[in-house]
Amino acid sequence: MEGIAEERVGPWLAESLGLAEPIGYELIAGGRSNLTYRVTDAAGREVVLRRPPVHHVLPTAHDMTREHRAISALYPTAVPVPEPLALCTDLEVTGAPFYVMSFVDGYVLRDPKTAEAVLDPAARRATGTNLAEVLAELHALEPAAVGLGDLGPREGYISRQLDRWHRQFDRSQLEGRERVAAIDKLYDWLRERIPAQDGVSIVHGDYRLDNTVLHPTGEVAAVLDWEICTLGDPLADIGLLMVYWSEPADSFTVLGKSPTVAAGFATRADVLGRYAEVSGRDVSNLDFYVAFGYWKLACILQGVLCRYDAGAAGGDRTGIDSFEPQIRALADAAAQVAARL
Repeated sequence: MEGIAEERVGPWLAESLGLAEPIGYELIAGGRSNLTYRVTDAAGREVVLRRPPVHHVLPTAHDMTREHRAISALYPTAVPVPEPLALCTDLEVTGAPFYVMSFVDGYVLRDPKTAEAVLDPAARRATGTNLAEVLAELHALEPAAVGLGDLGPREGYISRQLDRWHRQFDRSQLEGRERVAAIDKLYDWLRERIPAQDGVSIVHGDYRLDNTVLHPTGEVAAVLDWEICTLGDPLADIGLLMVYWSEPADSFTVLGKSPTVAAGFATRADVLGRYAEVSGRDVSNLDFYVAFGYWKLACILQGVLCRYDAGAAGGDRTGIDSFEPQIRALADAAAQVAARL
């Protein structure tokens, strides 16, 4: 199994968690960044192991220690996350830091067909409402009160994010492929129009439906993928959720077939309205954050393309041929929203 030195990881899991060897590993496809494995021991116990990509790891990205710290801090709160079980920072074990968390049973929705098969219309409707409520719960936490007060600077979030992702975009160019110039133009445009930050919250950074595990009722059983969690402007999270939350009439859906185009899901306005109601935040001027969300996703997907091209995805090359058109489409979508401002 690429990314897992089984002869060393197995004994480490046995010693750290009491798992019974032999231990099996299954790569869970669907993520575009860190590698996630379903781990099953000889007694049938299941846990999940997360590690960085095997190649082309950019500076400040794929921080397993940070992700483990985030879910460790959030596990006792009302924000649902998997239980953190162990962290390994010894590079001798499998070449990179990794952590292990509990396996949360439920559904991860990645397409409308799956959504219709596993959730009835009432559950689909409840999903949007509950996703908004969980995000508001996250943003209501005082970072210092849960031990995350030093997770990042408290101010200047959008400025830092623009600079970070533009640097990653620069570092992720592939020889022989045309650079998407619109990304650079939008970087300058957005930088000149950064709004005043709306308070300081724990920001997930990639909050979307398929980064959650759902109960059959549509309620969120666990929020996943905390690798870029930091402190910052909470409106960036809800703006990005609006980017991901596609509707049936949309001409463009982010990253393929969005599950939320299936019948029965709440509308964007419903999800946004519930977030505003629970959080008490003013969301009337969200277009900047939506444009930023599209732009950021284009930069992230450029990095994913670069990693996949280098063979960093543990053998999973699902959808790689569609990456470049998606990057351009995301940049176009960002420009269209920006034009409304």
